[in-house]
Amino acid sequence: MSVAYVRETPAEVLPPPSTAVGAIGWLRANLFNGWFNTILTLVGFYLVYIIVVPFLNFAIFDAVWTGENREACIGPEVGACWPFVWAKFGQFMYGTYPDPHRWRVDLVALMFIASMVPLAIPSVPFKRWNAIFFFGIFPVLAFILLVGGFFGLEHVETARWGGLLVTIVVSYVGIVASLPLGVLLALGRRSKLPIIKTFSVIFIEFWRGVPLITVLFMSSVMLPLFLPDGVSFDKLLRALIGIALFSSAYMAEVIRGGLQAIPKGQYEAGQAVGLGYWQSMRLIILPQALKLVIPGIVNSFISLLKDTSLVLIIGIFDLLGIIQRNFTDANWATPVTSHTGYLFAGLIFWALCFGMSRYSIFMERRLDTTRR
Repeated sequence: MSVAYVRETPAEVLPPPSTAVGAIGWLRANLFNGWFNTILTLVGFYLVYIIVVPFLNFAIFDAVWTGENREACIGPEVGACWPFVWAKFGQFMYGTYPDPHRWRVDLVALMFIASMVPLAIPSVPFKRWNAIFFFGIFPVLAFILLVGGFFGLEHVETARWGGLLVTIVVSYVGIVASLPLGVLLALGRRSKLPIIKTFSVIFIEFWRGVPLITVLFMSSVMLPLFLPDGVSFDKLLRALIGIALFSSAYMAEVIRGGLQAIPKGQYEAGQAVGLGYWQSMRLIILPQALKLVIPGIVNSFISLLKDTSLVLIIGIFDLLGIIQRNFTDANWATPVTSHTGYLFAGLIFWALCFGMSRYSIFMERRLDTTRR
């Protein structure tokens, strides 16, 4: 007698176990999928607790948000003294730039954002004209507005600049100048012409072998000693030139790595279709090389942004320098004033660096057509 059973209707679909889906399933699969990962997760939670909780207490929960002077920030369990930041916010942004003329800085910042954002968004049209304005016209307009002396604008010495204004100016000039110089130096180091190759190698190795502090010190203190009598350059201009040359040497090595990663067949393909050296570089080689080294390029930009704080050693007060100078104000002298100032500077630098990093990731994914 046969006891076989054949189901005539499909079996009922059962839901997955509650421990395999949702938040619980994600935790089991990613954080607690074994004894070793469980230990690492618990240690990580403990580190987060002992670091993040005190930080939040100091920055938010125990912080002082209103006050007129140091009296509001004195106490046994007082956190960050944010009234100090609000009181000095103008200096943190503009330095000692004259109050009646700070609208000029605001206008430059507005033009900077209005031209940079469309340039960074791929779907916005007129990229060529946007790039011409951002890299060619905007620097001239910014110089006229910030320095003055033209069209009835009062002249403002760069010695009165400071705060975030100096940080952005130094970073912008360094980034805009170092990228094309780095490309030329990288091509020169790979050139078959002995003079060009030797010059590029010497230039790159010289600037890479000298600390940025030394470069700034030499440009500010030593360079005027070698100039003829009566000839002098603005201190900020000397710093900008030194930083641009210093950064271009590092940028050249990053780009050279991308050029070496391009197969030889790409060079031969350009020659096969009749393209000259510069046409082949512009249309075939450099677009691929720059795409490969986007992380390295952005990493150099981030390093340059953070290294702007070194201009303090030559008497130029960037964001960090102007914050440190305000620690000496007796009206705000408290045990937490310096901590609050450094926290504010750290948040500003983190926001700028994080934005550059996220945009770099976005561009990598958008241009990564070969691995989709």
